[in-house]
Amino acid sequence: MSEQNNNNQAEVVLYEVRGEVAMVTMNRPEYHNAQNSRMTYALDAAFRRACADDAIKVIVLCGAGRHFSAGHDIGTPERDVNQSFERVSLWYDHVDKPGGEFLYAREQEVYLGMCRRWREMPKPTIAMVQGACIAGGLMLAWVCDLIVASEDAYFTDPVVRMGIPGVEYFAHVHELNPRIAKEFLFMGTPMPAPRAYQMGMVNRVVAREALEQETLAIAERIAQMPRLGLQLSKQAVNNAEDLMGKRATMDMVFGLHHFAHAHNELVSGDRLGGYDARAMASSQRKPEGA
Repeated sequence: MSEQNNNNQAEVVLYEVRGEVAMVTMNRPEYHNAQNSRMTYALDAAFRRACADDAIKVIVLCGAGRHFSAGHDIGTPERDVNQSFERVSLWYDHVDKPGGEFLYAREQEVYLGMCRRWREMPKPTIAMVQGACIAGGLMLAWVCDLIVASEDAYFTDPVVRMGIPGVEYFAHVHELNPRIAKEFLFMGTPMPAPRAYQMGMVNRVVAREALEQETLAIAERIAQMPRLGLQLSKQAVNNAEDLMGKRATMDMVFGLHHFAHAHNELVSGDRLGGYDARAMASSQRKPEGA
């Protein structure tokens, strides 16, 4: 039996139950699932719902349409960076804050804070990735325990073009070895799913038409395991990553990230160094090495 939200067209995140699996779907396909604050808070609510439901054993994160996610919303008509939302952490509202405090407070809540909390969800999570997984899309895939990608999927963090050292949830050197992480950042070019698999960032690469079926098969097999065993295993691996410096590195790079924002604003008057969604997309279409 499938349980799905009503009025799906109005929802930026869909929630569907398939047996013991919760399917959480980003639903802004017209904008390639660019993440505005409305979507981010809706994702948080969906994950909380799945974690609170004892019948759910595994959570699958998906993106509607051609692409998993084009990243953070830096240019759609529904960009809502200047709006207040009911916050889910103890961080104060960012909207009326001056200078660098504006983005620092916002991104502590909606990017670093939420992603860290999602990584710690006590149930196994799987990112089901097709098409583009860009910048902020990486953050959503990387917080998941497993990544299953279609053959046409690709991964990229192009924000170095803005003078910024990677996305806020800086897991690059844990998802990739350091030399490959430098290449990934320095060049800003897409990494195809087969290479991401070769580098250990992706668990499976499957045909696009088989992506959902294969992902659900993995989820259903995991769901056969005892809940506590899954949670303790996840906690053990996450704690090992943190002992290897993942959390400390993330804190350090978050500071560098916001120094770069402040520098951009001082030099050019724009926190993103003059890039909007259209300019960033255009930069991604240039030949490799250009």
